[in-house]
Amino acid sequence: MLKIFGLWEEKIELDINDDSQNYDEDDSELEAEVWQVALDVLENPREFIIVAPIAGVELSDIDLSLNKNVLTVSGNRSKSKEYYIDGTTLRNTECFWGKFVRNIILPESLSLDKIKAYIENGVLTIIIPRSNFSSQNIKIDKVESYN
Repeated sequence: MLKIFGLWEEKIELDINDDSQNYDEDDSELEAEVWQVALDVLENPREFIIVAPIAGVELSDIDLSLNKNVLTVSGNRSKSKEYYIDGTTLRNTECFWGKFVRNIILPESLSLDKIKAYIENGVLTIIIPRSNFSSQNIKIDKVESYN
């Protein structure tokens, strides 16, 4: 689905797979959509880091869950009171409001029991330390055959 936004009151949605698109959709259908959080994934030798800007989301409205090796960031961003003042006209729409979710498949070599997350200035940061596996060389012995 492709969304087109402009400096007018009407919001047009185009489904590039549907030739019979109805352009008179109401906003309640659009608000029911779930959007994906944008994020950056960084890694270094010590840790795996996920950074997601989610300004305007209350801490109580964010949920982090882990199922096997999939980390899910989900929540809800509510519109501020300015959207509901009488006489307000929406001229441009670029912000996403409502429910959001994002699944991140994590690599195997992480200490998933040591995940830490914090929010600072509207940016969610999740840090997952790498597992420390000791490495060693293994000597291979030659076995004499018995003939």
